[in-house]
Amino acid sequence: MLKRSWAWTPILLVALAAGSYAAYRWLAPPTLPDGFLYGGGRIEGTEVTVASEVTARVLESTLVEGASVSAGQELVRLDAKDLKTQLDRALAERDAAGRGRDRLRIDLQTARHHVKNSRIDDERYATLARDGRISAQRRDEAANVLSEAEGRVEALEASLVQANAQVEAADKSVELAKSQLGKTAITAPLSGTVLTKSIEPGELATPGRAIATLVDLTRVEVKIYIPEKDIGKLRLGNAARIRTDAFPGQYLEGEVSRIDQQAQFTPRDIHVPEERTRLVFGVTLAVGNPKGQLKPGMPVDAWVRWDPTVKWTAELVVPR
Repeated sequence: MLKRSWAWTPILLVALAAGSYAAYRWLAPPTLPDGFLYGGGRIEGTEVTVASEVTARVLESTLVEGASVSAGQELVRLDAKDLKTQLDRALAERDAAGRGRDRLRIDLQTARHHVKNSRIDDERYATLARDGRISAQRRDEAANVLSEAEGRVEALEASLVQANAQVEAADKSVELAKSQLGKTAITAPLSGTVLTKSIEPGELATPGRAIATLVDLTRVEVKIYIPEKDIGKLRLGNAARIRTDAFPGQYLEGEVSRIDQQAQFTPRDIHVPEERTRLVFGVTLAVGNPKGQLKPGMPVDAWVRWDPTVKWTAELVVPR
């Protein structure tokens, strides 16, 4: 009976070893296959703050947080009454400046004609004076008339230069007033999603005050952090895939779009605690998001294939 028990001992030891190995394989943390790097991050979008450029009260607003908008779409309309008055005044001032310039042009034309006639008279009186047919006083009077006429032309020419400058300034004032009036319709600078709405009808919009924040979700970014020892493996354009808890069975395609040139200690929000004290480089992944599934702030897992000869696996693991 004792011999029979000893005969089962090797078998039990082999079974125990096999079970232990199976348990180790089952419980061991998953590892990445060669050719891949992993990083965790959050979705970031290109945010644009829309602000007013003029001071006016909000009349209408079509802003709805979470709604999609197209580039050029009107978001807010401001009260244009005061700006319209400014434009009317600028137009009136330009008309007045133009009429004043026209009068100067007519006066200058008349003055130049007077100079022409005065010069003819001056030459004729000069000849008569040389022949002794008129007195020196009469000769001087003709010369004075010519001098006064020429002085009048010079003064009018200077006034015309000034009038031209006034008309040009008035034109600029009209352009500015029209531009300001056009800014009462605040439009979307890009196609995207309304992230935040910062003003309501009846409130006063002022230059620099935020009206809304838009985010372009058609192509988002994820920033991950790669240890210093692995950063040399990466190149711009390396293929990447990301997965988020919101869509656990779906991988979205991306690529390495930017690699930081300066190392840093891993930020505190990194997913792997033991890596927080390591020196790492930030790597930005550009990810297509045509359906708008990915939202700013979503946590994601990201894998980068640094070796293009390696094929993607059907299931990507998160290393521990």
